[in-house]
Amino acid sequence: MEGSLTATGDAKLDEAVRQWLEYDRNPKTTSVVQDLVKEGAVETLRKCFSSRMEFGTAGLRAAMGPGVSCMNDLTIIQTTQGFCCYLEQSIGNLKERGVVIGYDARAHPPSGGSSKRFASLAAAVFISRGVPVHLFSDITPTPFVPFTVSHLGLCAGIMVTASHNPKQDNGYKVYWENGAQIVSPHDVGISKAIEENLKPWPESWNTEGILKSPLLKDPYQDIFTQYFKAILKHCHHRELNKSSEVKIVHTSVHGVGHTFVQSAFKAFDLHPPYAVKEQKDPDPEFPTVKYPNPEEGKGVLTLSFALAEKEGASVVLANDPDADRLAVAERRESGQWRVFTGNELGALLGWWMFHCWKEQNSEVTAVKNVYMLSSTVSSKILRAIALKEGFHFEETLTGFKWMGNRAKDLLDQGKLVLFAFEEAIGYMCCNSVLDKDGVSAAAIAGEMVSYLAAKNRSLSQQLTTIFKEYGYHISKNSYFICHDQDVIHSLFERLRNFSGKNDSYPTECGRFSISAVRDLTTGYDSNQPDKKAVLPTSSSSQMITFSFSNGGVATIRTSGTEPKIKYYTELCAAPGNSDVTHLNKELDDLVDAIVENFFEPEKNKLQPKPE
Repeated sequence: MEGSLTATGDAKLDEAVRQWLEYDRNPKTTSVVQDLVKEGAVETLRKCFSSRMEFGTAGLRAAMGPGVSCMNDLTIIQTTQGFCCYLEQSIGNLKERGVVIGYDARAHPPSGGSSKRFASLAAAVFISRGVPVHLFSDITPTPFVPFTVSHLGLCAGIMVTASHNPKQDNGYKVYWENGAQIVSPHDVGISKAIEENLKPWPESWNTEGILKSPLLKDPYQDIFTQYFKAILKHCHHRELNKSSEVKIVHTSVHGVGHTFVQSAFKAFDLHPPYAVKEQKDPDPEFPTVKYPNPEEGKGVLTLSFALAEKEGASVVLANDPDADRLAVAERRESGQWRVFTGNELGALLGWWMFHCWKEQNSEVTAVKNVYMLSSTVSSKILRAIALKEGFHFEETLTGFKWMGNRAKDLLDQGKLVLFAFEEAIGYMCCNSVLDKDGVSAAAIAGEMVSYLAAKNRSLSQQLTTIFKEYGYHISKNSYFICHDQDVIHSLFERLRNFSGKNDSYPTECGRFSISAVRDLTTGYDSNQPDKKAVLPTSSSSQMITFSFSNGGVATIRTSGTEPKIKYYTELCAAPGNSDVTHLNKELDDLVDAIVENFFEPEKNKLQPKPE
């Protein structure tokens, strides 16, 4: 240990490695670090030890491997010790109520890390402090964790998953006692508590011992039954479902979704969807896809399309690996497949949820108690439907943590939150889960498809009907990849000081005139009388929204979990304006102008989204 490392003169790195080797008990990660020390691989050691993973409102997400910058046994123990201490300080009856822990099927043999292993270690930490733990005995979809928090009235939930990230990654997602993801200041409090509890407690490694503890419970069977009972309130056409001849294909993209979506279809009396054989079983290698993310579109769905063509199915449903998101595609008459964007599916599901509610509620004033939510970068289509139909629509910051917490506030006031969505194919159709849920959304989409088929209508035709009635909402979202934080910072600062002066945002972009600017990093909003934004602001992430005189809206923001600068654009037309070709051309021109004038990809060396 001495020699090569101390010769670098990096005492801080020395100390970090020494502490790691003292605390770590995983033979694989310990051995990797010892080998790096022997080899004098200082740069690799720096990558592993220079900065601890940041615990944010999304919890943790990083590659599995050794060191404080990665997901591994030791960092899971340290994180859970911090979280446990924070809960002890925050919630008086933690030891009576307890927590729930779930996990997906990810694994990383080189470091000995896996979601199941991390979940067991987290359970050991809580049990060592006398806290009851409901640890699922098998993999579950992410939505089962917030459902369990609410259903059993627990203090918190942990889901070990990296969702649709690359295979080497894992994550640690946290829910508060209200059943929604944590928001500030909890993340700051937990972060501080982690730093104060880095040394593993005596029993934190004891995953064998907890198996005998009376504090360990397995909620799997009970929650499986109760979850499917809860989503049944959204099954409105059981007889139609039974007789429907619609054929649907489902893929779980090597994740956890298969069993649960099959069960959801069964609960709705829908014919079981055809499962993509090569992708239906959990496989942490994700062997058939480059990225296990249905948001990336057709590449992930190639095998689904082939199966659909073989079986004569017209619709494909796809979950991401932890089954909290849902993508939908439909075969056109030409034989080509149309993958609906998250915004288009949001319009369809929003219309369907309201249509079903309306059929069951003839009382005219009841609509005033109904709410729908979407995030600020998502389509404004729900706002247009709400204006015409008379229910309430609210916008939140990006991410389901905001929608889940707002939904809980509204439910506590006796309101009905019927639907919430974000453009990143996340849908909350059942308010028993205060987060996005791809399992209930799959069954509800299946029933919608059956209902429309009985009327001889496709999803595409219904989407056109929605746009004709409530106004066309055409969106175009994409991103650039950028690993250089300085470039990202200067790109956004240039937009804030466009004419060389502070707070001088652009007034035009190419031929397009800008009518308003909202900056949720600094808290500026030109539309407000006091120029202060109404939505919460966060100086740690970049996000600026431009409104244009032609009815276009564009938001540019950084991603919290990936090295991306994302843009979201939409053109909202008034009902009756149905010149779709013109609207599409106008939006294409607007996007081109934004890319050229605001992103400057050549100058900033930005990589476009891979096709």
